[in-house]
Amino acid sequence: MALSTVTLSTRFGSTFAKETSATATKSVIKASSGTLYTVEINNTANTAANTFVKFYDNSTGSVTVGTTGPDVVLKAPGGKTVTYQFALGIAFGTGIVMAAVSTAGTAGTSSQNPASAVIVKVVYD
Repeated sequence: MALSTVTLSTRFGSTFAKETSATATKSVIKASSGTLYTVEINNTANTAANTFVKFYDNSTGSVTVGTTGPDVVLKAPGGKTVTYQFALGIAFGTGIVMAAVSTAGTAGTSSQNPASAVIVKVVYD
């Protein structure tokens, strides 16, 4: 798992983050309030299994994947790359925390990691 960020100059977000192997281990995208504009989920390595990327409006210490209810859940079908764009953005008042699991809804603990690497790209302010 490796999270990297790049500063952008666009009206649709100022920062680009890429998680090269998203899992049920939470990743802090932003440790303060922010706005989510674009999410691309590359689930091509999991040809037969859906992956669900969950976003939490919280600080990292307050998120327990599988217990804490996510604020946004995005589905990536098995073998596909999907892009979600939010023209007005989704506001997160506390922070933006992300995890990727193989179970939809609020379920999904660290034992439910995707079988293979999932790449998640995020544009946010």
